[in-house]
Amino acid sequence: MSALFDKFNDGGPIFSYPIMIMLLIVVFLIVKGFIQGNNNGKTIALLKSVGWFALAWGFLGRTFGLIVAFDNVASRGELTPSLLAEGLKMAILGPLFAIIVFIIARAGVIFFLSMHKKGDFHPDGKLKTDL
Repeated sequence: MSALFDKFNDGGPIFSYPIMIMLLIVVFLIVKGFIQGNNNGKTIALLKSVGWFALAWGFLGRTFGLIVAFDNVASRGELTPSLLAEGLKMAILGPLFAIIVFIIARAGVIFFLSMHKKGDFHPDGKLKTDL
């Protein structure tokens, strides 16, 4: 468990911990929708939104990780593998966590959409409850 928290800290806690909170929200929405059984459009829309937000947040973290990596290289005036690896690790871990959250959210969306009957959809592909 300690190794997991170390990875979250390596990925930049400002970005990794909010992604973890988004993962908890996604799991909560999936469980809530599964238990209630009324997989309405609101649950699906929330899953989509949280999944996309997690992905965007992770790639924002990647951008900051790259900036930190290049700042470290610029401040030292030399390029060493360990110096660059620290920033690159931060740049890679955030999007990795975010992609995992996104995939779980999309799996929930696919599951809920598969539970709807064919007549639940408007001809433009939206759920009738979304209209």
